[in-house]
Amino acid sequence: MTTLTTNIIVRHLMQDDPRLSPLATRIIEEDLDAAEQGFISTVVLAEVAWVLRSTYKQNTAQIVAAFEQLLRTSSLVVEASGEVFAALILSRDGFGSFTDALISQLAKRAGCTRTLSFDRGAANLPGFSIALS
Repeated sequence: MTTLTTNIIVRHLMQDDPRLSPLATRIIEEDLDAAEQGFISTVVLAEVAWVLRSTYKQNTAQIVAAFEQLLRTSSLVVEASGEVFAALILSRDGFGSFTDALISQLAKRAGCTRTLSFDRGAANLPGFSIALS
């Protein structure tokens, strides 16, 4: 298995670099397969979500669609794919950002009963509590 980093995933999804984007796509679509899969960690997904939102001004629906594409790619293994999928649903349905939803789902898997944050935007996520006052 080969780990893929944020820059490979972003170049593949955004197709914004004339030299690196085709290379990233070749890696994912041709070099990797069932025998040699690509691994995407939850850290990379969180970074990709941040880059897509902050640099490329992608909205939640666009980020969810991009990640669903990654989850459907047979040559890729996504860490904690069940939690990632649940986070995508929460994010898509307006409960919070993908990253906060992923934190929520990973915490749930770890047995945490609540997640404290100062981020009021995360307040709608299951298990999140705002740590003010």
